[in-house]
Amino acid sequence: MASTRAAIRYAKAILDLANSKGVAEVVNNDMKLIASTIDTNSELSDFIQNPTTRVEVKESALLEVFANVNGVTKGLFHLLFENKRFEILEAIAVEYSKVFDEGNGIEVAKVTTAIPMDAALEAKVLAKIATLSDKKITIENIVDPSIIGGFILRIGDQQYNASVANRLQVLKRELSN
Repeated sequence: MASTRAAIRYAKAILDLANSKGVAEVVNNDMKLIASTIDTNSELSDFIQNPTTRVEVKESALLEVFANVNGVTKGLFHLLFENKRFEILEAIAVEYSKVFDEGNGIEVAKVTTAIPMDAALEAKVLAKIATLSDKKITIENIVDPSIIGGFILRIGDQQYNASVANRLQVLKRELSN
C-alpha cells in the first residue's frame, strides 16, 4: 500500500469535515477499522483494487461491510465512488489516523518485541518513552522473533534498541576488536 499525495489530501479533507461536525475521533475509529480490515482481508483488498469491478459494486459492498460507520465515513465511500479512487481507501484510512494523531499531539511509538508484549514489558517501554518524548503516545506492537528478546523502540526518527540480538552484535564487535 503506497501512501500517495492524493490519499493525504483526501485524509485531510475528511478530517476537516469530521472536525466541523465534531466526529473526528469517531471517524478515526472508523478509519482504524477500515485500514486493519483491508490489511488483514486479502479478498476485500483484491476486490477494492480490482479495476474491472464496477465502482457502484465497490461502494455498495463497502457500505455493507462497514454498515455501522459514521456518515462522514460513508461520505468518503461516495466521494471515492464519484472519483473512481477506491484503490487508495486503505492509504486514506492510514493517513487519516496519522493526521488525526498529529493534530491531537499524539505520537505513535513502534515497539518491536520477540513475542507479544505483556503488561510488565509495556510498563518498561512506557517508562523509556517518558524519557524520550513529552507527547501523548500510543503504542503499536510489532512482533519479530529474530530480535530474540528485549525490545526495539522507535518514536519518530529516534530509535532505542534494547534487543538481545543487538546486545549480541555489540558483544561480537567488542570481542573481535
